[in-house]
Amino acid sequence: MRSILRRAPGRFERLDRTLVRAVSGLPGGSHDEFFRRLSAVANKGKLWFGIAAVMALFPGRTRRAAVHGLLAQAVASAVTNLGFKTLLPRARPLPEHLPAFRFVHPQPTSSSMPSGHSASAVAFAVGAGLVRPALGAALAPLAAGVAYSRVHTGAHWPSDVFFGSAIGAGAAVVTRKWWPVRPPFPEVRRSAVVAAKLPGGEGLGIAVNTLGGSYAAETAAALQKVFPKAYIKEISPDEDVTEEISRVAGRPGIVALGVWGGDGTVGTAAATAVEHSLPLLVLPGGTLNHFARDAGTPTLEAAVEAASRGEAARADLGLVAVERGLPDSPARLHLAMLNTASIGLYPNLVRRRELLQPALGKPVAGVVAMFRTFAAGTPTTLVVDGVRHKLWILYVGRGRYYPRDHAPLVRPVLDDGVFDLRLITADESFARLRLLWSVLTGTVATSRITHLSERSSIRVEPGDTSMVLAVDGEVMPGVRGVEFSVLSGALTYYSPAS
Repeated sequence: MRSILRRAPGRFERLDRTLVRAVSGLPGGSHDEFFRRLSAVANKGKLWFGIAAVMALFPGRTRRAAVHGLLAQAVASAVTNLGFKTLLPRARPLPEHLPAFRFVHPQPTSSSMPSGHSASAVAFAVGAGLVRPALGAALAPLAAGVAYSRVHTGAHWPSDVFFGSAIGAGAAVVTRKWWPVRPPFPEVRRSAVVAAKLPGGEGLGIAVNTLGGSYAAETAAALQKVFPKAYIKEISPDEDVTEEISRVAGRPGIVALGVWGGDGTVGTAAATAVEHSLPLLVLPGGTLNHFARDAGTPTLEAAVEAASRGEAARADLGLVAVERGLPDSPARLHLAMLNTASIGLYPNLVRRRELLQPALGKPVAGVVAMFRTFAAGTPTTLVVDGVRHKLWILYVGRGRYYPRDHAPLVRPVLDDGVFDLRLITADESFARLRLLWSVLTGTVATSRITHLSERSSIRVEPGDTSMVLAVDGEVMPGVRGVEFSVLSGALTYYSPAS
């Protein structure tokens, strides 16, 4: 590259001077002040940071486009200013090349080759456009304006701008591999069945856990209003949740079991519904309502609609056999699992993500939470199906979750017959650095530290003495072994046919 540019007087300089003369011959006007201001506002990437801040207010792909645009800009700026400007020194245009009223003052002192403004502008526009093409098209004229302003104001030769633009586009394309496009989530698919119709809640028994995340004094009255014929049992803090739900399911005349509570309560109700051969109506009574969301009943209105029409579907149920107590005489506990289980730092990650999510949205909150969690965390030694690992996270989802990275969000199919096993390992050298880099670049799913698989059964044992296990949000310390298995299609749950 240096040798090519040493021959620039014969190849580039003549074209540069011709183009600059053409620009200098343009008549003066308000556009001169416009390009001067546009060039100034793009100094040090301020323009793109401001646009990214506005884009970050909109969740989903727009926010993701902003993050990728900034990542591409950072790479382009580093390559331009720390690399090529040092390797390719070049004098900037002189005042006699342009009208004095256009010439930027003060003149930058760094090398003219390449244009850092152009590299940043194109990197941000192309980077954002690779995520959201419509945004890229909208940003393209602005990026082109910034690039041209550097010639119009005499800050750069045209070839500087072209070279800088090429660097910016290259940075966007390269970082696209670091920040890959997420494949589309599969469409929601449910195995529809017919369940008992519950007009007005007739034949419905509802167990309400008063310790549920959204419980209030008027909860029972609100449920009785929409299900006037239902039996409603409020479970107080001093009552055993499992026993009380079983009593509700066993009452004479009960043909369907309803549950209002968090994920742990819903899991208990699911096991009870399977035991009593009853369909389950999941009401959105927890803090996050994971299963209600996946079942299509995230609102009370949706649940009432499905129950009234008898619209239902089938779901698999996870069975979790937990060994606790002394090594020579462990106690065995059997649990139902509807959503997820985890060992390691995942519960801390989820708690941080949920705190940040209202302000940042799930994707960005997941990245920030990941950094905070793993910057100070330590890996856990576990034996997974006979193989010993040092792990940051062992995550088990009952069914395939998407996206396939460290922040699974949705589960389109509830009866696929598998566990979604994700291991984020610390076996590799520089494990923490690899982890944080993969989070920053959005490549957790493809990183060597991430191991994704699907299994119908899983056995996990601690590498040392015991481990802490979380199942559907319920945390259990002192676990000496755990086995996961799938009971296929065992649960019938109410779900709107639409």
